[in-house]
Amino acid sequence: MNTPSRRQTHQVKIDHITVGSESPVVVQSMTNTDTADAAATAAQVRELSEAGSEMVRITVNNPDSAAKVAEIRQRLDDMGCNTPLVGDFHFNGERLLAEFPECGRALSKYRINPGNVGKGAKGDEKFAFMIRTAAENGKAVRIGVNWGSLDQSLAKRMMDANLASPAPQPPEAVMKEALIVSALESAEKAVALGLPEDKIILSCKVSAVQDLIQVYRELAARCRYPLHLGLTEAGMGSKGIVASTAALSVLLQEGIGDTIRISLTPEPGTSRTQEVVVAQEILQTMGLRSFTPMVTACPGCGRTTSTVFQELAQDIQRYLREQMIVWRLQYPGVENLNVAVMGCVVNGPGESKLADIGISLPGTGETPIAPVYVDGERKVTLKGDNLAAEFLAIVCEYVETNYGENGRKRDRSRIIPIQTA
Repeated sequence: MNTPSRRQTHQVKIDHITVGSESPVVVQSMTNTDTADAAATAAQVRELSEAGSEMVRITVNNPDSAAKVAEIRQRLDDMGCNTPLVGDFHFNGERLLAEFPECGRALSKYRINPGNVGKGAKGDEKFAFMIRTAAENGKAVRIGVNWGSLDQSLAKRMMDANLASPAPQPPEAVMKEALIVSALESAEKAVALGLPEDKIILSCKVSAVQDLIQVYRELAARCRYPLHLGLTEAGMGSKGIVASTAALSVLLQEGIGDTIRISLTPEPGTSRTQEVVVAQEILQTMGLRSFTPMVTACPGCGRTTSTVFQELAQDIQRYLREQMIVWRLQYPGVENLNVAVMGCVVNGPGESKLADIGISLPGTGETPIAPVYVDGERKVTLKGDNLAAEFLAIVCEYVETNYGENGRKRDRSRIIPIQTA
């Protein structure tokens, strides 16, 4: 599979994770618990980590939350979860880092938004304190500029200069340029304050797809810092998924982007892990990473009035993803497994032969049998009411045989796997 050439950047070490250049694009997420509740926050970090988030950001917005960061880190260590924690600082970050130095030491990376650190000389002092604290603790920093909280003094300066220009640009163009300038100038200040270039990641988040693509293309052309991608306030459900996929896929195809987050608004009662699954599936379907075996399934039509193939595809995909918590370590390379669950004889046998394991279920009016193909060869024909259980047993046997300690596909990963310590 041909994959896009990655943009060359500085490489940033964040604990056991390497970000930038040829290193895998890193999946990131964020908790929505109250950080002051150490038990709930640690539990959600672990849940996100098990779903595949390789770094997790937590809100550090008040003394109660800052006081609990070290405890959260200890709880995670006690659970055997080594996922790096990113501290999300905004208006009072310098005060919290000064009052709770153990918070700064427990975090693996700081996220600083230059637009809301403060104004003028006072803002410069706050920014400098946070950067120096990161440098003293050997921590990486993401300088994260956001469309909704852009430094207004910078925006006004650039708007005034634009109005005085003999050929003024549209206000939207000036605002996009201000985002980029804010990130680059803040990075320059950080380096001057003693933070090494290989400890800096940049982001310039906006909420419109075309704007995000334009801003990141320009930012990527003007620096060698790794870039964090994300469509801010992407939204809920299919809207958020589609918008994020559209924006990030274009940039990733151009080799732009070193960490990603899908900022979905969770539907009431749903797990926060959905945004992790979406991020993984973007990377995997593009051939950039491999996280979990994928199931190829037909959409169904008038030939497939039975729901058996739909239910089987859903059950198999869910089972494979759940098993990856164990399989990731037990069966290296299994994340590249391809399973096909097809609904009739039109494309069923062909797709099944192309997959590692495939089943072609009977469509409407077809003989009630289901041929199973393994590595392109027809292995067995299933019948009766236990198709799902029998096919799942074949999948499990295939995994153990081919990806176990002596399996022929062990360590033959075709796509960069998940990063582990």
